[in-house]
Amino acid sequence: MTDAPIDTILPAQLVAAAVRVVEANRAAGRRIVTAESCTGGLVAAALTEVPGSSDVVEGAFVTYSNEAKAAFLKVSQDVLDTFGAVSVATAWSMAQGALARSGADVAVAITGVAGPGGGSAKKPVGTVVFARAERGADPAEVMADRRDFGDLGRGGIRLQAALCALDLLMPAPGADPAS
Repeated sequence: MTDAPIDTILPAQLVAAAVRVVEANRAAGRRIVTAESCTGGLVAAALTEVPGSSDVVEGAFVTYSNEAKAAFLKVSQDVLDTFGAVSVATAWSMAQGALARSGADVAVAITGVAGPGGGSAKKPVGTVVFARAERGADPAEVMADRRDFGDLGRGGIRLQAALCALDLLMPAPGADPAS
């Protein structure tokens, strides 16, 4: 990769995180895919700002509506009806669906309430749920987390969500690139 600055319209903090993800996954020999809802493709946009990211980025799914989550990622209607779009169950299903529908080694999913409306008492504006799925891992081992960012404004919530998702795409420290 070149040391020249990246020409981007995205926040420098986001692009710097994407550079780290691309470089670390390239070194680990891993390909990645994203499944995004509230971030609307922001994670994929950040990753693809990085020159040479095609070595690492397999693809992205932006599934904003429940219908798209069901159609493209095969999130079950029962999961959506029972737990809602902003839930660990939905994020986990999105990550598993993205992994199953791609050749990637790792998937990250993001779903949440970016606001300014759409929040509830149980899921206020700023609630975002993340999940990571890895090819060959035990699907019973759910890697998911809910974060409550608070009302940082729509842009602030989406930026924080994208940064968290990028963190989840980092290979585990000491991971053997040959495995």
